[in-house]
Amino acid sequence: MTAVPQFDPVIHPPARLQLAAALSEVDDMEFGRARDLLGVSDSVLSKHLAQMQEAGYVRLRKAPLGGRQRTWLVLTAQGRAALKAHVRALQDLAGIVG
Repeated sequence: MTAVPQFDPVIHPPARLQLAAALSEVDDMEFGRARDLLGVSDSVLSKHLAQMQEAGYVRLRKAPLGGRQRTWLVLTAQGRAALKAHVRALQDLAGIVG
């Protein structure tokens, strides 16, 4: 019997996986853009970010944009490594099924 791949519990929820994937393609992303991309409320995104930040996967920074203070999301090196490992585990699982 083949070993079952282990998923990263922080990245595995769909919204977090989508967010990590989106952040992996850019240097940073403004909070509102991420919220709109995922189609979630501010509070839902904030909860996901808190989990990812606690794990060291995301860093938040504040900076002005258009005269207002904005929050920018950055996927850390640790977050990028975790995303790659999680995607490999998904691919391994697909290989078992397929």
